[in-house]
Amino acid sequence: MIRAVLLALLLAGPAAAQVPEPDGYRGEPYRAPVPATLQGATVIDGAQAVRLHAEGVPFLDVLPRKTRPEGLPEGTIWREPLHETIPGAVWLWDTGYDRLAPAEQARLERGLAEASKGDPAAPVVIFCRSDCWMSWNAARRAVALGYTAIHWFPGGIEGWQAAGGASLVKATPVVP
Repeated sequence: MIRAVLLALLLAGPAAAQVPEPDGYRGEPYRAPVPATLQGATVIDGAQAVRLHAEGVPFLDVLPRKTRPEGLPEGTIWREPLHETIPGAVWLWDTGYDRLAPAEQARLERGLAEASKGDPAAPVVIFCRSDCWMSWNAARRAVALGYTAIHWFPGGIEGWQAAGGASLVKATPVVP
């Protein structure tokens, strides 16, 4: 029963809560209900994401990358956790925070330019996890950069799976 309710919520698309769009970018906590809108972008649900994917629209994953914890004793083996994503998505890690360092801003700009082939009117889908402000922040930045066909997918990888999208694949982070 609980699983059916959760699946129904994911398939419903954007969060049902009436969360207003903030004036700026949203910080912690990033995993929280998100607005149902993003001014200047098209908000899509899982079925629309699957359709756009089938049409060849580029997908950009902005989930953060886990880095080696500081202070690990010398000789400690650390393996970066596996991050799975939508097939063909470009992983622009760490580009969804409320404040971006110059390297992350450049990664986002470069990723958008490559995904759109330099055409700010080309469609691009931006996502991360369900109810995650990082994708909202990154999509808002894309709109602010002049991209006019941004599709924000607030359901993220969970919404993709719930909509019957192709199996997730191992993500490879873009080179800084």
